[in-house]
Amino acid sequence: MRDPDLWHPTRALRAVAREAILPTMRPMYEYIAGLDPASTVLVASGLAFGPRLAQERLGFRLATVHLQPTLFMSAHDNAEMGPVKAPDWLPVGFHAWRLAQVERRFVDPLMAPDLNTFRAELGLAPVTRIFGRWMHSPDRVLGLFPEWFAPSQPDWPRNLTLTGFVDHRDDDAPLGPELEEFLAAGEPPVVFTPGSANLHGARFFAAAVGAARRLGRRAVLLTRFREQLPAELPPGVLPVAWANLPRLLPRAAAMVYHGGIGTLAQTLNAGIPHLVVPFAHDQPDNANRLIRLGVGDRLGVRGLTAARLAAKLDRLLTDPAVAARCADYATRVDYARSARETCDVIEAL
Repeated sequence: MRDPDLWHPTRALRAVAREAILPTMRPMYEYIAGLDPASTVLVASGLAFGPRLAQERLGFRLATVHLQPTLFMSAHDNAEMGPVKAPDWLPVGFHAWRLAQVERRFVDPLMAPDLNTFRAELGLAPVTRIFGRWMHSPDRVLGLFPEWFAPSQPDWPRNLTLTGFVDHRDDDAPLGPELEEFLAAGEPPVVFTPGSANLHGARFFAAAVGAARRLGRRAVLLTRFREQLPAELPPGVLPVAWANLPRLLPRAAAMVYHGGIGTLAQTLNAGIPHLVVPFAHDQPDNANRLIRLGVGDRLGVRGLTAARLAAKLDRLLTDPAVAARCADYATRVDYARSARETCDVIEAL
């Protein structure tokens, strides 16, 4: 979290690989090796290599879980990855070639040396196309997002089931008394957060405070790292270290955030407009999908100013068509049904 590269459009994957994906591969595998493959089903993110290796080497059954559609790397979908999005009008064959080059020139050189070294120790042959092919379990793949958010594509895994957004919270904590008092004292506020893991959001919050002041809107600033906030906050702007989003967002006017898939799902469920300031990872693609649904807009980090943020927010907050589409999609989020279907798929293994 302290590494600013975690939020860089081109260096973020390298930071995640170096700090999370590759160092956890061996200890995950070694832990799983102590379990009984005859009575154990593994459920793991595609970025968790240890369970995938345990499936290959030890015979465990595995359901690979993807929270966001970008990791399917589809030539038909043309998701935005990195700082440049290829034009949609280019032929599918070109997109397929481009994705293969991304893997061959960037992803595999980053992942394959450590992965294939460990595979050799386990007596497994080396692999390539790690993201595009290898990380998806041949047993079952789950997409925890709905078809209306990201329609299935011809080159996605054939054993894929889309079950919908799943609420990952383990409690229903009430809002704190200070936040409750603030919400009751005036109009619904705009909620701003650059992500719970973001330690580098000072520019984001400066623009947020400026935009709220320009619009005459109340605001809630969500961050555990108070040092990111301006030294002095105007009246009507409340900093909060943490809040239960399902309780907060239905009482908010809009959500301005990084575009993380969990926050995105909670905002859709609340039926309020999205304004996404994507930094890296799946965030630009998520923002584009929200725009296609008609429930939000995006503003790049490089163009992030109080004036631009205020202009985008004002349009979203005053457009009745946006409000109608937000209300419509809120009715389509069904956490309970998605959880049941997800468990059914896993238990079928």
